[in-house]
Parts: sequence; structure tokens; C-alpha cells
Amino acid sequence: MKPSKRIKNITSGGSDGWEIFYKARKMMASGIDVIELSIGEHDIRTDPAIINAMHESALNGHTGYALVPGIAELRALIANRTEEKTGVKTSIDNVIVTPGGQSALFAAHMAVLDEGETAAYIDPFYATYPTTIRSVGALEKRIVTTAKNYFQPSFKQLDDATRKTKSLLINSPNNPTGVVYNEATIKNICDVAKKNDLWVISDEVYDTQIWTGKHISPREIENMAERTLVVGSLSKSHAMTGSRLGWLIGPEVIISKAIDLATNMTYGVPGFIQRAGIFALEQGKEFEEKISRPFNQRRKLALNILKDFPNLDHIPSQGAMYIMLDIRSTEMNGVSFAHELLDTEKIAVMPGESFGEAASGHVRIALTLEDKKFDETFRSVCKFASNLSVL
Repeated sequence: MKPSKRIKNITSGGSDGWEIFYKARKMMASGIDVIELSIGEHDIRTDPAIINAMHESALNGHTGYALVPGIAELRALIANRTEEKTGVKTSIDNVIVTPGGQSALFAAHMAVLDEGETAAYIDPFYATYPTTIRSVGALEKRIVTTAKNYFQPSFKQLDDATRKTKSLLINSPNNPTGVVYNEATIKNICDVAKKNDLWVISDEVYDTQIWTGKHISPREIENMAERTLVVGSLSKSHAMTGSRLGWLIGPEVIISKAIDLATNMTYGVPGFIQRAGIFALEQGKEFEEKISRPFNQRRKLALNILKDFPNLDHIPSQGAMYIMLDIRSTEMNGVSFAHELLDTEKIAVMPGESFGEAASGHVRIALTLEDKKFDETFRSVCKFASNLSVL
């Protein structure tokens, strides 16, 4: 007996981009002391007050089946938060609560794509983008940007790539690059979506981590709410990665069908986790800023350290919890460099190639160590790269 073609095609028989991460974890399990700058997870875990809210909710009996679309109170909080940010009228009927942002990403593509249709996404991309598209039986189309233009796609690139596609997946602030799409890029995305009749799926899980510039959701642009699906999550904004609490926002007709999908797939999110999410969102913007602040501080530390290494370049980090180090001066690609760094220095970073062709020759460094340790480790990475540099 053999697995289905669809499930075999998820990784196309090739790499899923996570080899360095798995290698580092295997080394750590064997007792080797490895410093991880690979995965985008907070070094300070979920706030104890949120955990207490979750615990009390479970003790109070919220351990049975919860409503599949999500608890109405949580959906309303998400809708209100979105409306305040964008100015676009949003009701609970525009929101479904999902088991994390990844589930919302899958649901969005499942809802708007028929098997064999084509879905576009921008390179560099988060590692699960192409595999999510393949998972729903769709074909993928990459829009390859360049480091020279700070990975901002042009109108022509977007237009040329999407004339025969059904959807366009975007991510700003971007993982892995830390780039925030500027107003011109968002306008290009929206203009192309209208011209080529596209669904825009906007992954906005890093929207609370903006260091320079402004986050603009395509949903807030005129006549775009009807064709935009927004993926959100408490993972990054509230350090709740393990709680798996996300959402999808979109037109009522799509959300109603996403609820049908959830009924036959996840059957909702545990009530005690949703209650913790309600508590978390009720803490307001100040709490979100407290969670995001350390990453901006470490970004500043990294930029200061890079002044001591003039032969190294980087992509200006405008948001998210990463910095992309350009290591092309070593004449190594990101994969080779990451393996060498892990083997020699016992420091794990993610190769740019894990996130697509455009990021080749770069490595993504997560800003996920306490300040003093991050300062020491990032300096070690820069020194290692500088010593290998041939320029």
C-alpha cells in the first residue's frame, strides 16, 4: 500500500528546509551545548498570568468541546482589534479561531483554491508556504525578489507572475527577512490583485513587531476587504507559540466555509486555551509592546555590532524577530555556512536557502537570546563570517 500522491507531494520528495534545526536538536539531545538562533520562538515564555488564566479556565470546566468557529467573546475581541488597527468594519462573522496561524494559512488556501489551480507567493518565504499550497492540491508560483531591492516585489514582477493564478500569499513584516512592505509595495499588490482578480492571503502574525515604517494590511485598502484573507495569531504577539491559537479573517462567505472545514478537521480549539486568549487580548496594546520590545533592543545590539565588521552586510530589519546576515563575502552559500558554523562554533542559524532562492547567500538569525548572551553570540557569528570573508 502507498500513500496518496497529494501527501507525497507536500515536500516533492525534497528538503523541507529544516535540516540545520533538526541537526542542532539532535546534537543537543546527545549532550552537546548548542546555542540556537534558528527558530522564531521567544526566549521569555508565556506570561504566568496567561498560564494562570488558562489553568483557572480548565479547573472551571472549560475542557469540553468548544464552538468550532471559536468562542463568541474571543471572536469579538479579534474583530474589534482588527477594526481598530485597520478602520475596516469587522464582525465575528468575519473571524474563525484556528489552532495556530498555520491552520489558518491552510484553511485560507483550501477555501479559495480548487485542485490544480495556481497559488503565488513571494520568495523569500516562510518554509511552510510552498508545502501548504501543495497540501491543498494546488500548484505553486514563486515571485523571486532580490536583496538589492530589499526583497520588495515590483508591480511588473507581481503582474507577470499572477496573470494565471488564483491567489497571492504575502507576509509583512516578513519572515525571514524582517522587511516591512512599504506603501508602494502594498499598492502594487492591491492593484495587481484587482487587475488579475486574485485572492490576497496576508500573513500578518508579526504585525506587533514593527521597528521602522508602518504595517499596512491590504485589507484596509479600498475594495480589498472583499478579496483579502488575513492570517493572525497570538504566537508572536503574546508569546503563546505552544498554545496554538490563531485566526483567519475574511469575507463571511469564506469564513462560513472555513468553519465547515474546521468541523471536519480540527473541530475547534480547546475552550480553556481560548479563555486564556481572551485574557491575553484584554491586556491591550501595552502588553503587546512589552512582548515585542526585547527584539527591537536586540536588533539595535546587532546593528551596533555590525559596525565592527565592515566586510559584512545585512538586510535592514524593519520588523519581526530576525536579522538577515549577508555572508556572500565568504563565497559560501547559506547552507554550507550554517553547517560550518554549527560544527565549529556550536551555533545554529537558518540558511537563507531554507526560505527560497532569493535569500541564497544569507542566514537568518533569530533575536531570541537574552541581551548579554545575544550580544556575545551574534558577535561570534560575525567574527566567524568575517574570518571566512575573501573580500
